[in-house]
Amino acid sequence: MKLFSRVTLGYLFLVFVWILDGEATAQEAVEVTIDARGTRVPVSPWIYGRNNSLSDQSSSPVTALTWQRYRDAGITMFRESGGNNSTKYNWRKKLTSHPDWYNNVYAHDWDYAARSLQDQLPEAQGMWTLPLIGWAASTKQYNFRDWDYNQSKWWDGVHQNLAGGGTVNPAGGGKALSEGNPSLYLTEWPADSVVGILHKWIGEGGLGLDKSRLLYWNMDNEPEIWSGTHDDVMPVQPTAEAFMQRYFETAKKARALFPEIKLMGPIPANEWQWYNWKNDAVSSGGKKYVWLEYFIKRVAEEQNATGIRLLDVLDLHFYPGETDPAQVLQLHRVYFDRNYVYPGHNGVHRVGGGWNTSINKEYIFERCREWLDKYMGPGHGVTFSVTETSVNEKLPVMVNALWYASMLGEFARRGVEVFTPWDWRVGMFEVVHLFARYNQKWYIPGLSSDEEMVSVYPTLSGDGASMTVVLLNRSLTASRQVNVELKNFLPSAASLTTHQLKSLPASETFVSAAKNALITGTIPAGEAGFSLLLPPLSVTSVEVPGGYTASSHFPASSAAYSGMTVYPNPATSECRIGWIPFREEEGILEVLDLAGRRMVYRPLTPADALTGTTLLPLTGWPAGTYLVRLITSRHHLSAPLVVNP
Repeated sequence: MKLFSRVTLGYLFLVFVWILDGEATAQEAVEVTIDARGTRVPVSPWIYGRNNSLSDQSSSPVTALTWQRYRDAGITMFRESGGNNSTKYNWRKKLTSHPDWYNNVYAHDWDYAARSLQDQLPEAQGMWTLPLIGWAASTKQYNFRDWDYNQSKWWDGVHQNLAGGGTVNPAGGGKALSEGNPSLYLTEWPADSVVGILHKWIGEGGLGLDKSRLLYWNMDNEPEIWSGTHDDVMPVQPTAEAFMQRYFETAKKARALFPEIKLMGPIPANEWQWYNWKNDAVSSGGKKYVWLEYFIKRVAEEQNATGIRLLDVLDLHFYPGETDPAQVLQLHRVYFDRNYVYPGHNGVHRVGGGWNTSINKEYIFERCREWLDKYMGPGHGVTFSVTETSVNEKLPVMVNALWYASMLGEFARRGVEVFTPWDWRVGMFEVVHLFARYNQKWYIPGLSSDEEMVSVYPTLSGDGASMTVVLLNRSLTASRQVNVELKNFLPSAASLTTHQLKSLPASETFVSAAKNALITGTIPAGEAGFSLLLPPLSVTSVEVPGGYTASSHFPASSAAYSGMTVYPNPATSECRIGWIPFREEEGILEVLDLAGRRMVYRPLTPADALTGTTLLPLTGWPAGTYLVRLITSRHHLSAPLVVNP
């Protein structure tokens, strides 16, 4: 079916007045280009995560309805350690000391939470903590009697150190009239005690939990501010090097017990702590390093000295203070965008070693990538994670939804491994359901002519037979016309299914996969793409069935077989084999004759994988039909090859 061209559609859009979900607009259309044969990045399933979602008390289990909601929404990662409440956790007694509530000790049964998660959602990951502070809760006997004091109501004195016999300061604030004695409610907790939870959960004779679903472990929580959050035992902030020694000791013991473990550190509290330790850069060897650079440098040095891998995922927290919706909708750019001037920049002034206020571009993960390459070398394999973040609770629902969708899209684009927002607000279930249910396994390159307001996040199935295109319109008031050009991919349907979120109300709309706020529709497919109008503050997902077209290495007449292209076919002296490029994965390329005998067995290097094509000499081969196969840990592609005399 011959459809309007993109030019015609754009012209009609500009001629007529469109009034849809916002003010009339006559802006220039946004041009989007997607390359199905561009370098692929695997989308981590663990970016669809949450914090503190499970019960750790058998007396109040998660309801069946809530479990089903998690399944339907596609939640795959559960960070359940409780943030600051994890630092003094005692897995033997199932107790922890709460630093934000008088340091009182309460029961928390991580065993129960982990078991219930594996029983109810066996495919999900659970994340807990390996505490490094050296102390753990031991008894509730010396709790401050907060019920007797004010019926356990919150007031600004809840941070006073009153457990252990302290005297309350009725004037409020964080300083008690007399401090409690932490030795009364805590016990010393060395590294052997810390890693003992691994023995209990996955060791011989232990609880028998599935360790493949317990890979990720935080190496404590926000250690840069221990002198504030845990000042009962850490009234003076330790040196950065003292912390590193605690980290190294526990990490080595954990790796010895659980070689597959994913060690996540250092989990700084916010933008200031990305760069500062004790409110300053770290001095070492006559130089000054910002905190994350120093952390990476010291991990690299210790790994080189011991041969033990001590970091798998570089993890951080981020609590931006912006309240302007227009600024909040750009916060996804803080992590990787080298050109974005973040209004809340502060700690980044330290990156030169001194204090330079002209430095105002964060790109914190890109900086960390540079430091990782510098100190560990290429191929270090360290990925990125954000296990706590949140935005202002008074933002409109669709602003929060667009912020969250932008984070998911950007983290898929950049290969971030784990994402677990701290607060979960209305609209986020709808967004994660849309992404987790319809997105594909591989991110492929997508480019928007107006990235600030309209972003595209395309993903492709492993066999290349299906593409999902997510489009975000961050404009608060204006609809935007978008023309999408698909390169090296041909839609196989005349109409495409869309799923859209817009104008969400203040109350929760997501009930299940069948009952939610998704608006399903259709749009026509053109010969090389599609066009559509995006309402303001909307998230739109477009399903595009189809298949690859030939790359620049292949004529349009080339035969394609489930992700692999062979040209010419039949061939005589040589042929070219092609596939969609993918990142840094080794495997083999082999050719078999009809009897199953190998004619070619060639290791596939990361460079081969990224190139996506190779030349195959055929001189001297007997005429006949052969099978070409490309095999890696994630791919199994094949195509027939006919060799003529």
